[in-house]
Amino acid sequence: MSVLTADSRRDLEIHRYPVLIYGLVPLVALVLQAWLPRLLGKYAWFDLPLVVTVYFALGRRSPIQGTIMGCAVGLFEDALTHHAIGINGIAKTICGFMAASVGIRIDVENKIIRVGLIFLLSLLSSALYIFVNRFLLGLALETDWFAELYKALGNSAIALVAFPFLDRFQLRD
Repeated sequence: MSVLTADSRRDLEIHRYPVLIYGLVPLVALVLQAWLPRLLGKYAWFDLPLVVTVYFALGRRSPIQGTIMGCAVGLFEDALTHHAIGINGIAKTICGFMAASVGIRIDVENKIIRVGLIFLLSLLSSALYIFVNRFLLGLALETDWFAELYKALGNSAIALVAFPFLDRFQLRD
């Protein structure tokens, strides 16, 4: 009877996607994130780049790749918005790292775990964003934690739909 070590378990369950998916999905998420809040106004309770970052970090199960993905997506998001460059980059980098690190240790194929993880990482991302603005940049922002809670719930609802849809594009061996 063979015992699977952590490395062999990680190697067996790494999800691979076509290169086009790695480029298009974050690009679509960034464009929608920049465009939809203009239409929805204060009712834009979602963070699509975070959902995409967490999805690919969970699938690849590599903290380095999750960190790089979070950094790139966050910096591009900052470039498309009026925020200071690097605020979303910091938040999404840490969330990408955390998602990949959790993906190594537990089974993230379960929908409940995925939704709970995206909910918690969304709250972490919001907390990091507020921390950087308030304490590192010295900007006095009004913090509405109910809006951040709604954003985390919205990201969880989007993840319930987006994760199974993106799972269809996996390359099978």
